[in-house]
This record gives sequence, C-alpha cells and structure tokens, in this order.
Amino acid sequence: MRSSSTSLRTRLAALCAGVAATAALIAAGGGSAHAADTPLRDLAAAKGKVIGTAVTGSKLTGTYGDLAGSQFGSLTPGNAMKWESVEPARGTFDWTEADQIVAFAQAHGQQVRGHTLVWHNQNPGWLTNGSWTSAQLATLLQDHISTEVGRYKGRIAAWDVVNEPFNEDGTYRTSLWYNGLGTDYIANALTWAHAADPAAKLYINDYNVEGVNAKSTALYNLVKSLKERGVPIDGVGLQAHLILGQVPSTLQQNIQRFADLGVDVAITELDVRMALPADSAKLAQQAADYKAVTAACVAVTRCVNLTVWGFADSDSWVEGTFPGYGAATPYDATYAPKPAYYAIAEALGGTTTTPPTGACSATYSVVNQWNTGFTGQVRIACSGAALSSWKATWTYGAGQQVTQAWNASCTQSGAAVTCTNASYNGTVPDGGSVTFGFNGTWSGGNPVPTVTLG
Repeated sequence: MRSSSTSLRTRLAALCAGVAATAALIAAGGGSAHAADTPLRDLAAAKGKVIGTAVTGSKLTGTYGDLAGSQFGSLTPGNAMKWESVEPARGTFDWTEADQIVAFAQAHGQQVRGHTLVWHNQNPGWLTNGSWTSAQLATLLQDHISTEVGRYKGRIAAWDVVNEPFNEDGTYRTSLWYNGLGTDYIANALTWAHAADPAAKLYINDYNVEGVNAKSTALYNLVKSLKERGVPIDGVGLQAHLILGQVPSTLQQNIQRFADLGVDVAITELDVRMALPADSAKLAQQAADYKAVTAACVAVTRCVNLTVWGFADSDSWVEGTFPGYGAATPYDATYAPKPAYYAIAEALGGTTTTPPTGACSATYSVVNQWNTGFTGQVRIACSGAALSSWKATWTYGAGQQVTQAWNASCTQSGAAVTCTNASYNGTVPDGGSVTFGFNGTWSGGNPVPTVTLG
C-alpha cells in the first residue's frame, strides 16, 4: 500500500522532489521506435534474401498496410489460399481475398508465397466427408492444384505445395491424402503443380523440423528421394513456430544439409511465443531468438526467404491457439516495433538509429516519505528521439531498498536497482513520456540517486 502519512521528513522530501539525473541514452532494444532506418526488405535484399510476412487481406489498409508494403519483400496469404477458402463447394471457387493479396503485392513490388495446396487441415466438409475412390480423390486433387496454380501462373514465386506430411517420429501423417493415395500423393502434387506453373518454386513445408531430429531427417530423406526420382522439388519450408528460448542449436546445420541436397530453404512461418504477460526480460530473449534464426538463414546461401507468421501481435494466431501464450511477433498490437524487429534488422546487417545524447531523460523524484518508508517515481521523457523499450538503473547511496514497483519490473542487487518497462509501456514517442513508481525503505537518509537509461 502507498502511504499518505505526512511528517517533517515528507515536507523536506517534497523540496527534493523533481531533483533529477539525466543520462545519455543507450536505447534498450536498439534504436528509435519510429523504425526510421533501412526497411527490412532492403536489408534482406542486400544479403540476397527475401523477408516476408503472412497477411490478412482485409487488413491491408492504414498502418497495417503501410508496414506490410514497406517492410516486407514477400507476402504469404495466412488463410486465403487454403482449400476451404478457395473451393468451399465442389467446383465453386472464391478468389476474393487471394486476389486482393496478390494485387497488393504486385502494387508494392513484392513476391507472393502461395500457401497451401495439399494439407490435412482446413479442408471443406464436402471433401473430407466424401466417400472417394483413390481414382476420384486423385482427380479432385489434380483438378484443385491445376485450377489454383494455373490461376496465378506467373504471379506466385513459390508454393507450399504439401504441408505437414510427417508425424513427430518421422512416420507419415495419416490423412485424407495419405490414406487414399499413399505416399505418392506428394510426388503427384508436385508434378501437377509444376505442370500448372513451371516457373514457380515448389516446396514441402512442415513444423518442428527446424533442428536435426527424426522428423526433419524424414523430410530430408523424402526430398533426397524425390530429387533422385526427378520429381520437381525446389525447396523445403521450415515453419519455425518457436517457443521463447528454444531455438534449436542445430538450426544452421539443418538448413545447410538441405541446401546440400540442391534445394532452397525458407523459414516460412516464424514466430516466437512467450508465456503472458510479456516483460522486458522475455522481450529481450525473444529478440535474441529472432536474431539467431535470421542469422542462421543469412549464413546459408540457399536460405532464400524468411517469413514471419504475422508481423504484429494483433494479427497473430498464437493467443487463440496456445492459451496463456502470445506476444509472438516483431511488432506489438499497436504496430510499434519491438526489440525483435531491431534484432532482425541487425542480423540482416542493418544499424539502428541512436537518438542524440540527452534526447531522452530519466527523472527520479521522491513523491512521499514517512518514518522508514517512501514512494518514489521515475519519469522517462523523450524530445527529438523515441524508444521502443527502456531500462532505468541507479545505485542507492544510503542503503535504500525497493519493496514494490508498478508500471515497471524492478530488481535490486545490493545498492544497484534495475527497472525495465512493462509489456504495455515500452514505447516512448518523440515528445512523450512514461512514468513508473515504487515503494521503498530508508534509514538515516534518502538522497536522490543518479538514473541512467540503458
């Protein structure tokens, strides 16, 4: 509880309120929240890569559309090209959202990754509930692939032709396609897609295949076999739906072994989910994870594309799929760049803008004091710069101890105190400010310390 007691010491402390220390800024998370540096798509292009994002067609306006168009070199329809979306009734097609995304990409000089033609999920009821012979099922699949790929011939750079064909142990997933057509459904789907658009790059895409394991080895053996048989296969997609702090140590090695088969590799659905609520430590780890994945792709010549699965937390699938988890993308729900955004930029060789010295300042004040306790406050304000996250540190000179904090996460080791932003107040715009407070104890004296932003 914050005390409202008054005393002589309170009045004396009030005289000290507003006494502040302003420190030079070292931007936590790296640089201006305006993201005024080189766009990610240009940084990636300089490295011979394409960086992309999954999008929702109806949202491609306003800030969402501006960021999708300016920051990314390729777009993946999140749902608009899946079977239930484009062929909800047999022989009846709805291309509305898919066409919208393709048109947006063309207008912004972007590639499109088609997603996905053959999957065990998000199929229409008429298909999954039908009783088909193998011949009928093969005809349905060929017709669907030929129609969809043919419609976008010359406008889709790459297709995730087959999605998630394996179980975790490396065995084939039982599905409508595997049960009805056997393993040859994969080769046939690739062959039919190639016939419909010989110029499009054709991928097999799966999750939990980022590191070397039984599932990725099964995918490796399949691709090797397809290559040996002359089946058109151009690449593998590693989805990379990751959990905070769990980037596989063998990621780069795994990318390289696929590349050595003579195929391209794409990170197709990258996000890094965390247990909510987010805090500065989790966001820092997330940034390190994004940087590690990006760096692994940069290090292998044939890793050609890195796509995030939605670039803003407000457009992410994670919270609806993994209860208690979220904050998985490089931008927050208000489209402010998170530390992960800057980490991606740095891994692509970019530099972030460091605001001028003194452009952001931290002001420590004692707002209330009594007997052996006090309430303190720190105000972080920017003029001529902005922050996407912040960390305030100071060292007490008279043995004070922080006992409780709000609007920040504070830790104390000896006399040293470190406070980092909460999940909701890391952004400090140019001309704006944020404030956090805390209770503490003191004995003998309560001098105002010097605060450093870093």
